[in-house]
Amino acid sequence: MIRTLFFSQDGTIQTGLSMEEYQAYLQSGEGLLWVDFEATSPEDDLVILDQVFNFHPLAIEDALRQTNAPKIDDWESYLYIVLQTISYDQKQDDPVEIHELDLFVGKNYLVTHHDDPIQAIVHTWDLCQRDQRYIKFGSDYLLYKLCDEAVRQFMPVVTEIDDEIDRAEDEIFDQPTTETLESIFQLKRSVLKLRRAIGPQRELFNRLARDEYALIDRRVRIYFRDIYDQLVLMHEIVESVRDLVGGVLDSYLSVINNRMNDIVKTLTVITTLFMPISFLASFFGMNFFQPAYPLDIWTGRNAFIVTILLIFLTPIGMFAWMRRRGWM
Repeated sequence: MIRTLFFSQDGTIQTGLSMEEYQAYLQSGEGLLWVDFEATSPEDDLVILDQVFNFHPLAIEDALRQTNAPKIDDWESYLYIVLQTISYDQKQDDPVEIHELDLFVGKNYLVTHHDDPIQAIVHTWDLCQRDQRYIKFGSDYLLYKLCDEAVRQFMPVVTEIDDEIDRAEDEIFDQPTTETLESIFQLKRSVLKLRRAIGPQRELFNRLARDEYALIDRRVRIYFRDIYDQLVLMHEIVESVRDLVGGVLDSYLSVINNRMNDIVKTLTVITTLFMPISFLASFFGMNFFQPAYPLDIWTGRNAFIVTILLIFLTPIGMFAWMRRRGWM
């Protein structure tokens, strides 16, 4: 799907332009044109990006490949920027998903290219149609608003992951299961994804805020500085969340080890209590050869009573002795 939005100098907004119309607007150099490519075929994209906008083949190749790290390339007449946005779906096996967003920023146009739906694009597109302030100040300010919306998507995900960590901690001290361990490792993978997405983008926005780009007005750079500060804060929060996940994993292993020790302790006590009973039963249950002299006393009533008492009193005595030593 290819969407187009054009803001003319007289304040009107047009959408759904044809290729010939926005090609004419590009040549006139007036107004501001936004073209959004979402899940389109590379063949169609190549025609527009090459023949209409005249982007460099290397930049087009990077945009169509969709496997790039966050970066910014200055091609003099336009900027090529790669951002990474995020989405979170707790129902999925891997809830955190990273989406690549490629942007071409020119003097009077903005081109966005992405394979997956991106909430920041949808929200900014709607804002531009409702409020002209987001689009009438030029392509660099529109770029800022779009980047700001993309960066804001990270904080709700971080909050959701933090809530998941709290729920995992409650399960650990309540009734830990193998599903609890799986959820902990899932949280660990999600945090690593966040870290890989936020870290490189700090340098990108730092360059937008400090470097001299002809297409970025000096008055707009301060806004990119604000985005950079947000990313620095979120990176610190993600590092803290990462430590929390590590602590939760350690707690899980500690609880499991303690429960295993209790199980082994219980089994050891049971084995120890029944050991003398087994010895007595096996000893008095043996078949002896005829002795050299009569031993009828061993088969009498008194011997039977004494044997029964030994069988019952020995484990009781051992249990009391273990309690006294503090082993139970």
